[in-house]
Amino acid sequence: MMSSGSESYGSGDPVHSPENYKDMSPSIAVSESLVGIDEVQKSLNRSRASVYRYTNTDSRNINPPFNPRKLNPEFRSDQKDPLLFHPNEVARFAKDILRIKEVTVEVLNSPSTATQQVLLSILEELRVVRSHLESLGESPASLSVRRDRKDRSAA
Repeated sequence: MMSSGSESYGSGDPVHSPENYKDMSPSIAVSESLVGIDEVQKSLNRSRASVYRYTNTDSRNINPPFNPRKLNPEFRSDQKDPLLFHPNEVARFAKDILRIKEVTVEVLNSPSTATQQVLLSILEELRVVRSHLESLGESPASLSVRRDRKDRSAA
């Protein structure tokens, strides 16, 4: 539900671009992560049953085609997967279908996840390696000479 950066949208559809939803208000956060039914329910101030009625689902098709009159969930790989929604889709639905005039899309910093922690530790290791290489005092040109040597044995 939160993000620390910008996102790119590939649809190219100016009607559904995020700029059209930046001044809107049930509070929905733009994010790398998706929002579940509970967050949608709270942000739209609707009952859980209403949110399910609004949702574009089909018992015969796990991923039905986009329906502009419905709230479209993200791709699911299994029928048992929970329904998740992109915050901009919820904002679009609130503005275009429910006619909520003020919908706010907020950009918030997300809490650290296990993946982010692993990436940060990899980054730290790379910095240590870089620091070590820089302490050897060799220029990149001499590293390329070293790489091009023919007398090395194969690893």
